[in-house]
Amino acid sequence: MTQMTMLYATLAGQVATARGIEPVDFDGNPYDLADCIPLPSGATIAMMPGRLARGRDRHGQPYILPPTRGWAISAFLPIGYTRTRLPGYQLAEPENMPANAATLPFFGYTALLEYAGELYVAATRTDDPARWHPDAFDRRKLERLVRSRLRAEPENRVLAQHAHCALDYGCPTASNLFFARWEGAVAVAGGCNARCIGCISKQEEDGLVSPQDRLNFVPTVAEIVAVGVRHLNLGPEAILSFGQGCEGEPLLQARVIEQAIRLMRAQTDSGTIHLNSNASQPRAIARLCAAGLDSLRASTISARPATYAAYYRPIGYALEQVKQSLITAREAGAYTSINLLLFPGLTDAEDEAAAWIDFLRETGTQLVQLRNLTIDPELLLPKLPSRGPAMGIRAFIDLLHREVPGLRVGNFSVAVRRLPDSGGPPGHRRVPLDHSVE
Repeated sequence: MTQMTMLYATLAGQVATARGIEPVDFDGNPYDLADCIPLPSGATIAMMPGRLARGRDRHGQPYILPPTRGWAISAFLPIGYTRTRLPGYQLAEPENMPANAATLPFFGYTALLEYAGELYVAATRTDDPARWHPDAFDRRKLERLVRSRLRAEPENRVLAQHAHCALDYGCPTASNLFFARWEGAVAVAGGCNARCIGCISKQEEDGLVSPQDRLNFVPTVAEIVAVGVRHLNLGPEAILSFGQGCEGEPLLQARVIEQAIRLMRAQTDSGTIHLNSNASQPRAIARLCAAGLDSLRASTISARPATYAAYYRPIGYALEQVKQSLITAREAGAYTSINLLLFPGLTDAEDEAAAWIDFLRETGTQLVQLRNLTIDPELLLPKLPSRGPAMGIRAFIDLLHREVPGLRVGNFSVAVRRLPDSGGPPGHRRVPLDHSVE
């Protein structure tokens, strides 16, 4: 049987093979080929400085790569793929730790290995990545479209913000505003009522720099409506998406969003109005649904209150409010989903998985969107409460399908259509465009 082989990054930044060494994962376990796939197109390979690659030799004895040879290696997956294992490594001794490498930047570190002479990653494909693949975002065309749109609407700060996000951060939803297609972004809030450990727009951890600048203004209703109506009118697959990585919590500007939704829906019935949120304010969610919000995605890392609180460090709300917001939106006819910040060894822990089953059943959530949590394990894990043994990410996904019939599991928000419903206000329920009504 062909054995997997450990890879590492040389000090010069090249991929190298440790012949005769079998790789192990973060917990010291050998990899199962069933948890791995060939390196997908669009993935990025990167070294993990200050981390010594770890494996075991032909006799099953532990092997640690000497720091003179290089560092552990990892891959960053394109969206549409979900990692199943974390890379195995051992922290270097302080005297061998490179400057500024004590904590790694915010990326989704995924195990990379060699099998049968090919590069593999510990991951599984969980959605169709075609619309999110880098090839779908031609840089030269995007630059032309941005320049043209900004010339036509030079006073609209929403466009200016997302031009920055599209060109400087490569944000797909910001780019889609200018490509005039699919899910387009609208950021509205600079403040937040959570202090997430892994926040990518405002960091409180010592020595960490946020990879994105946070929005520093509140757009007017008119600015939102001008961008929103145009995008919604692109057709039924258009999604106008509030709540982006470059902002805080959009519910802190719920009144602005509510007014904008009412005005947009007075002008067009097309497209999907969607909200990405921490779902901390059920009453605000109720108002937005009454105004015409079509779908809600609530960001969560756990369905256990202690784990949730440890990561989000919420201000003035708790997991119970998130649950109630999902129930409120569902009862109002909105399509509801979870943005599950997935981390192998945490998400698939048996006690975490059991809590998720109860949570999804109680809220009636229709879609779980898996997101590889971009964070250094050494930063995250010490701040979280203890958890049970892990069942594996594939087993976790299978459990969701088995225990919550009808639940969709993927990576992306979906466009929805409104159907007549005699069940009361708001008079409609929302279903995915690609799904028939049972």
